[in-house]
Amino acid sequence: MSFQRLSKTIISIAALVLVVSATSFVAPAQTQRGPSDVVRAFYKALREHRFKDAFAMTIYKSAVEDLTTEEMEDLRPGFEETAAKIPDQVEITSEQINGNAATVFVKIPATDSTPQVTSEPVYLTSSGGAWIVTTPDEAEVKKKGRRFFLDAFIEENQRDIEDLLKRIIAIQVVYGSQHNGAFGDLQALIATDLVAKESGDPKAIGYNFRITIAADGKSYVATAEPVRYGHTGKLSFWMDQTGAIKSADNGGKPVQAK
Repeated sequence: MSFQRLSKTIISIAALVLVVSATSFVAPAQTQRGPSDVVRAFYKALREHRFKDAFAMTIYKSAVEDLTTEEMEDLRPGFEETAAKIPDQVEITSEQINGNAATVFVKIPATDSTPQVTSEPVYLTSSGGAWIVTTPDEAEVKKKGRRFFLDAFIEENQRDIEDLLKRIIAIQVVYGSQHNGAFGDLQALIATDLVAKESGDPKAIGYNFRITIAADGKSYVATAEPVRYGHTGKLSFWMDQTGAIKSADNGGKPVQAK
């Protein structure tokens, strides 16, 4: 699944990883690392996929420190996708410290999406004798704690399933035009490259997604239930060939037509 649409979560993380230094990190001798050192260390941990270590240097610490191994594995693909977007060359140009607040300024190299070299700030605050990276998500993280990423992950999976169902309507029209008006099940749609292969992989999308075709091929029902209720999703979905979508939180059980 794509973490890019993971609401404020992924926006904040993407901002962080785009503004960290690509230089190698050498642990300073002093007890408290400076703001720039923390930014470098955060970057290094992300690049090495040490996500709990990375987020421990940010306001997201409470969102990851108590997650189980299984929960971290659920979130890992999204974190890895984000970490892969870290630019290879970013230069820290300066830092400003004002009491318990600090700003590290970095130079972002030009890319295909941003053809101009830009300068971006990373904001940090001093807490408990250590500098931590902060984002606008701070209040929400404090409120949700360990549920912050987990709930965002669930919401993202559910949005992806609803979007997939909406696309299926048009996809079936295309498939039908190529198969004498008959609809196709999920494997048939994947085989004709009308649907991505990952849509049939429960591990990839967090849902068991199926399309059941009527005997005459003229109607179908698409259903989706979370692989692990409360972890990969809460809502179950149902849709027929008319495009009417129903969803319900019923403990992971299928949604009934009526």
